[in-house]
Amino acid sequence: MLKWYEKVKNDASCIVAGRVRLARNWDEYRFPNRLEDAEAQQMIRRLKDKMRDLPDRDGTDYEYRDLLRAGEAERGAMRERKLLNRTLAEKKTPGGMIVSEDESVSIVLNGDDHIRMQVLAPGGGLAACYERVNALDDYVNEKVYYAFSPKYGYLTSYPTNVGTGMRAALTLHLPSLAASKRFPEFIAAMGRFGCGVRGVYGRNSENIGDLYEVFNQRTLGTTEKEIMDRVAYVAGQITDQEKQIRESALEKHRLVREDEAAKASSSDGKAAAKAEESNEGDSDKPKKKSGIVRVVRQQNASSKLQQRRPRRKAEEKAAESADSLAPSLTAPIE
Repeated sequence: MLKWYEKVKNDASCIVAGRVRLARNWDEYRFPNRLEDAEAQQMIRRLKDKMRDLPDRDGTDYEYRDLLRAGEAERGAMRERKLLNRTLAEKKTPGGMIVSEDESVSIVLNGDDHIRMQVLAPGGGLAACYERVNALDDYVNEKVYYAFSPKYGYLTSYPTNVGTGMRAALTLHLPSLAASKRFPEFIAAMGRFGCGVRGVYGRNSENIGDLYEVFNQRTLGTTEKEIMDRVAYVAGQITDQEKQIRESALEKHRLVREDEAAKASSSDGKAAAKAEESNEGDSDKPKKKSGIVRVVRQQNASSKLQQRRPRRKAEEKAAESADSLAPSLTAPIE
């Protein structure tokens, strides 16, 4: 079976994936950061036993993973696949995970909270993600009583999650906006809409591939629908600007963009062909020509470097058009 991330469409859309997560705690136990290891292991064992009929409930195959026994590399891989955040990947206390075969559905036991349910999906289907995680939430709530306050809602380890306990997020591909010098100021301004923008692997982490995540910052005093609508609105505004900058850059520098696209699409094939040719190398080829070939390659590389410099300046100039577009994201959310 394909994993959920292998189903992401390779198209011009800026929205890569959607995610909805719910944080819950069992009212019979203290928060995870206050639990002794023996208590945590007992709670995990009880939760596992209570959820044994989950595959029969929704018709999906699940497996259990002991996070305490997982190696550093395995934890890192799970973090890259969005199954764990950095805190959970580095945690050294007892923890477990119930995960579906395609890894789109996961339940982390004794992580930041006792129970963290998450649904991931390619594209921007937050409503579908919420529908599935809400059904999972109802199932778990039939097994255990949640820590809940009539005044504040669901109680969580972090005060920022109190209320609905919900995080909705959309992953966006923003290569053009990210090239703008004022992009950090632009994403910081999203706080006025109740949303944050960060690198796909969290704050202060190396951002690879210009992938960013738009997520809600408020969970208290709002409903699940309002959270999803707000995230979708902000993500839509950002992607509209990204597309405008892409179109502007393509219009002004079409030949440069087409050349880069052609090189990128053919690089894998050429690399494979060169590797095959080197393996089938002719042993009779005169070795004295290697010095000449090396000099020619150096000259070609130097020439390409000179050609790329003005192109890079043109790309930065096109990206700076984001600065003039940024003020347009000021309309109130209705």
